[in-house]
Amino acid sequence: MKILLISYSFFPEISPRSFRTTELTKELCRQGHEVTLMTKYRPEFHDPIKLEYGFKIVDLGPNLFPVIKVSTKPILNILTRAFSRGMLQLFEYPNIGIMFQVKSALKKLDACFDIMISIAVPHPIHWGVAWATKRGNKYSKKWIADCGDAYMGADIDTFDKLFYFKYFEHWWCRKVDNITIPNLAMRKNFYPEYHAKFVEITQGFKFEDTKKLLAKYEPNQIPTFAFAGTFIEGRGGRDPRPFIEYLMNKNIPYKFIIFTQRKDLIKPYLELSNHQIELRDYIARDELIPFLSKMDFLLNIAYEPSRQLPSKLIDYYLTGRPILNIIDDNLNDEIKINIDRFLNYDYSGKLMVKNLDQYRIENVVRKFLLLGGEQ
Repeated sequence: MKILLISYSFFPEISPRSFRTTELTKELCRQGHEVTLMTKYRPEFHDPIKLEYGFKIVDLGPNLFPVIKVSTKPILNILTRAFSRGMLQLFEYPNIGIMFQVKSALKKLDACFDIMISIAVPHPIHWGVAWATKRGNKYSKKWIADCGDAYMGADIDTFDKLFYFKYFEHWWCRKVDNITIPNLAMRKNFYPEYHAKFVEITQGFKFEDTKKLLAKYEPNQIPTFAFAGTFIEGRGGRDPRPFIEYLMNKNIPYKFIIFTQRKDLIKPYLELSNHQIELRDYIARDELIPFLSKMDFLLNIAYEPSRQLPSKLIDYYLTGRPILNIIDDNLNDEIKINIDRFLNYDYSGKLMVKNLDQYRIENVVRKFLLLGGEQ
């Protein structure tokens, strides 16, 4: 089949949407399909992988609009942060530029694809496809929009989207053939008139590639555990602070290693924890997996499943290490008891991931192909 993938995130970027795009591209090529990837082209990284797997790249180019730089000076920091947030709220700036880039790139294509898969975030990816897909101007037999979460119905941000953006969401939802999400319960965050278009397709991984990265595990002298991912404060979200405060009140030795970009939430605790908490930048997945496989256990701070299903959970599970799961950063008595067990090397309350085969990239790709009409 001739397949077009449209995504603003691709290898070597470290994000769930980048992993989604990269794994889909590689597996579709492995299965012998003719794949074209529309993304921001970075020759130094993309030429080797393109040559290895045999797909084509259509360059979207860098974002049309520059990112607003936040000043480090105290007063200017407040002003530039407020201006940046205001532009995001009012105009979805700077990602609104991607809508124009996708439309322009699609109009230059002279091929008709069997399947076109647009991958968000950012959601202007879908808006650009909807804009380009006018009457008599269809670029594929089937358009599938892949979403990590909703746009208007997202409840993981501090601020709600302004009312007029609902027209953008209705616009692309009306035109698309199917909408794929990692957990079908998440469709409640979208407008109900489109619920019939939704199909559950989880994140996909090449299990064999992951297993090759594993390091030998040996118990650490003190409880040593890690978290890798983003934090979101407020709204009962993925906020690490209740866990950290409970941990520090235990007055026991431990080592907690955190890979995140949200350093601002963690920095106040570094010295207070007597440096038992360690803050690190993101690292590539082929470095992260062997590191995590040497931890005593891994921490997952999860949203309620109908809101979001973190893809990193499967990477956690594939490392073979026990997973301590906290839902909605709600440290009730049951969770506190489980935390205490983990800190004493008792993992009887570890999170179990069911139906693991659904996360195999071979099965994930098969679901997309079935939506596209493959028998």
